[in-house]
Amino acid sequence: MALFKKKKELADYSDKAVPTSIGIIMDGNGRWAKNRHLPRSAGHRAGAKVFRTITRYCSDIGVKYLTVYAFSTENWRRPQDEVGALMRLFKEYLQEALDDFKDDSIVIHFIGDKSSFSEDLQKLMDDNEEISKDRDGMVLNIAMNYGSRDEIVRAVKSISEGVKNGDIDINSIDESMVSDHLYTAGQPDPDLIIRPSGEYRISNFMLWQSAYTEFVIMNKLWPDFKKEDLDEAIRLYNLRSRRFGGV
Repeated sequence: MALFKKKKELADYSDKAVPTSIGIIMDGNGRWAKNRHLPRSAGHRAGAKVFRTITRYCSDIGVKYLTVYAFSTENWRRPQDEVGALMRLFKEYLQEALDDFKDDSIVIHFIGDKSSFSEDLQKLMDDNEEISKDRDGMVLNIAMNYGSRDEIVRAVKSISEGVKNGDIDINSIDESMVSDHLYTAGQPDPDLIIRPSGEYRISNFMLWQSAYTEFVIMNKLWPDFKKEDLDEAIRLYNLRSRRFGGV
């Protein structure tokens, strides 16, 4: 079974602006499973299927960058059996991606600190990035062991090292330089961030990049999220007036 299935139909976006860059906080897997008296791992597996569907849909409607929050730096605090199940799920889908994703145009990019993962999982991440790097379609950022505060700290340390070594003039440090030292260097900031599950938190996701991002909170758990929900989020986005601090 292919990792990403082709859609039969697309929504009509002829009179709507498709956001260039979308971020999704994939939230609610555990609650979805609990509501059905299932183990949390079942919720994560159901959420992974939705991830595949929504990723393909974003690519098909013309989104250029999609960033999904898969595993945060704080998620290591969850029960060991749940973390173990997540690691096995990541490995399974990344292995499938090498075979089923090979003819796709999507560029896979991982953001976050890979070093905390097992060597075989790190290799699968590297292999997926390498095999997709020359594609010309949507960039898919998968945030794993990602925390935005950690990302910013790493950027500050990198810039500080440059100043220390004489490679960077302290007076040349500006917002652009900070952006260039983040995991998302060279990419546009997200136009829209969607959070299913009804939680009104950013949860340490793209703090720097989302300074002027439009947010849509949806009262639907991630495993229940459908293409129509993405359409609705984009419809709401199109109702916003983006002034970026101006009038």
